[in-house]
Amino acid sequence: MKTKQNEVSEKANARQGGRYAATKILTALLLFTLLSSADAGENEIRKSLQSKFPDIGKIEHIVKTSYAGLYEIIIDGQLLYTDDKGQYIFEGNVIETKDRRNLSEERRRVLFAIDFDKLPFELAVKRVKGNGKRKLAIFTDPNCGFCRKLENELSRVTDVTLYRFMYPIFPGSDEIVRNVLCSKDPSKAWEDWMLSEIAPATAVCETQTAKVKALGQKLHVNGTPNLIFGNGIQAPGYLPLEQLEKNLDQPGKKLGPS
Repeated sequence: MKTKQNEVSEKANARQGGRYAATKILTALLLFTLLSSADAGENEIRKSLQSKFPDIGKIEHIVKTSYAGLYEIIIDGQLLYTDDKGQYIFEGNVIETKDRRNLSEERRRVLFAIDFDKLPFELAVKRVKGNGKRKLAIFTDPNCGFCRKLENELSRVTDVTLYRFMYPIFPGSDEIVRNVLCSKDPSKAWEDWMLSEIAPATAVCETQTAKVKALGQKLHVNGTPNLIFGNGIQAPGYLPLEQLEKNLDQPGKKLGPS
C-alpha cells in the first residue's frame, strides 16, 4: 500500500530521472553539433583551397588550433596555416609572445615524428659512445657550419649511439662525403674533419649517398643538421649541449601525428 510519502518520493525520482535523461540527450546533441561543425569547417577549407589552388596537391591534415582562429594544414609535408574559410594561407612560425615559445616548431616535432627503430641504419655511419643506451640520428653535411658546431657539442655527450646520415647538400660536399665513407674508419675520418679540420684522404668506392638523399626527402629533411631522437621527435637545426641532453633523456616512446 502506497503512502503519501512514497508517492512524493516516486515523483521526485521520476523528475530527477527525467532531468538526467534530458541532460544526456542535450550533451549528445551538443557533442554531435560540435563534431558536425568541425567536419563542416574542415570540408569548407579543403574545398576552398582546392578551388583556388587546383595544383595545391594533397592536403594531408586540417586541424583547428587554439590560437587566433587559425587552422593548421599540411601540404606536401609542410606545415602551413589558413583561416576558417580557406581564403588565406600563412607560411612561417607562430610565436607565443608571453614565453617566446615557437608553437609551430613544437607542432612540427610532433606532427613529423618518426618511428626511430624503422630508420635504415645500414645507410648511416654508426658511433657508440659509452654504454650507447641513448639514441640519436643526424642528417649532416661536411660543409655545414652548424653541423660542425653541433659536432663540438656531441663530443661532450656520452652514453649515446650516434647514427650519422651523410647528407651532402652544400657545394663540394659530395666529394668529402665519398672520401669519408670510403675510408678505413668512416667515423674517425668524419670526426677528424668536423672537429679538427683534417681532410680525409681521397678514396673511391661505391656509396649509398643517393639512398640517403632519397630518405631525407621522404622524411622532409630540408636542411642540416637535422636531428631525430630515440622517441622519434625531429629537431631541425643546431642544439646546444643542455638541450641535447634533455632530449636524449626523454622516454623512448613512439610519437606520431595528432
